[in-house]
Amino acid sequence: MNLLIKEGRVLDPASRTDKVMDVLVKDGFITDMKENIDESLADEVIDASGCMVMPGLIDLNAHFREPGYEHKETIRTGARAAARGGYTTVCMMPNTKPAIDNVDILNFVNEKADEVTDLNLYTIAAMTAGQEGEYLTDFEALKDAGAIAVSDNGGTIMNARTARQAMRQAAEVDIPVFAHCEDTNLAARGVMNAGERAKELGLFGIMDSVEDVIVARDILLAKNTGAKLHISHVSTKESAFIIKTAKDHGMDITAEVAPHHFTLTEQDVAGDDANFKINPPLRTAEDVKALKEALASGAIDVIATDHAPHHPTEKEKSFDEAPFGVVGLETAVPVTITELVRTGVLTPLQMVEKMSYNPAKILGIDRGELSPGKAADITIINPALEYEIDSNRFASKGKNTPFEGRHVYGKVMYTIVGGRIVYSEHNGTEILIEREVPKL
Repeated sequence: MNLLIKEGRVLDPASRTDKVMDVLVKDGFITDMKENIDESLADEVIDASGCMVMPGLIDLNAHFREPGYEHKETIRTGARAAARGGYTTVCMMPNTKPAIDNVDILNFVNEKADEVTDLNLYTIAAMTAGQEGEYLTDFEALKDAGAIAVSDNGGTIMNARTARQAMRQAAEVDIPVFAHCEDTNLAARGVMNAGERAKELGLFGIMDSVEDVIVARDILLAKNTGAKLHISHVSTKESAFIIKTAKDHGMDITAEVAPHHFTLTEQDVAGDDANFKINPPLRTAEDVKALKEALASGAIDVIATDHAPHHPTEKEKSFDEAPFGVVGLETAVPVTITELVRTGVLTPLQMVEKMSYNPAKILGIDRGELSPGKAADITIINPALEYEIDSNRFASKGKNTPFEGRHVYGKVMYTIVGGRIVYSEHNGTEILIEREVPKL
């Protein structure tokens, strides 16, 4: 099908384009971008007036749970959530059961992704066997089998010697390292930020230094080894400062922040509601301010979701006992528009840079751009549409959001992958179009 997207505000960071025009898509690729393209050239016309038209969103940090935790999420339901959230490309983290630490498991995940969705799903492989932080996996074999990066996300290699060996191997193979920065010894029994709110609730706290010391360590190890380092889910002002300082001194590193970390604080933790239990935890207003400044300055390159679904019964447990994590694929766009774009922290073009262009460059994939000849991965958003977040409408199995009932602006209207509409919203009716699962 040939598509014509009419009169949308086209945002393309690669060319610094911010202009109302039409976009013509033929055979899965963008063929023309200009004003007043003839509608007779297309099989279907999308009226994008009043909407932002941008390269498809790319998430560097999502947990699709399959294999092993299908009661929380599956690759198929995760892909549905991504499509509804405007994401055309998603990186899946390896903390499954078993962990994605060998070629056989990697092939299973990749084949399942190809089977159930048209979205571009990339797999991040584990750095150590079983993600236990001891024995390195075969980075070269995993890369050759399709791994886009390596990470022990959900855990940290605590032995600095092993961490250095991992970075050296990653540098030799030329595969990015996505670092989850958490000193588990310092974290101990902590379940939320170590601050006044934790004292009020009688909960064990997690200090800023739990994150900061590993951020500093991993940056130094990357400098020593030449590894491509990307720091996941930054949450503290000190970590943002360390990252900025390293960049100012010529370090080629990148970092991401999640919407919940640049929006919520420890004061938002509502009693015993484990939907606010996140790792790293919600920090202070001072941290939120620093993270916004780091996004605006470019010290932090990416907005990623850290989508971490759990079964409702797991999040119904007490704050102490419930698992860490919140969902984010279906709330990232409205939270970002509401908290960053409408407040002037980021321009719309900067938002697209953080959510599409920069992630594509970090992954080294030919995505994140809107121009003739490029694959037609496109997200269309109405930035003015107002509503309240309702987890009952989520496509994800996980409903564990700290944004339930929050008044927001910005709604994904279309998600297009390779020229094919996989999600659309029209007059309050949402349509998810997905690949049929072959019958056995």
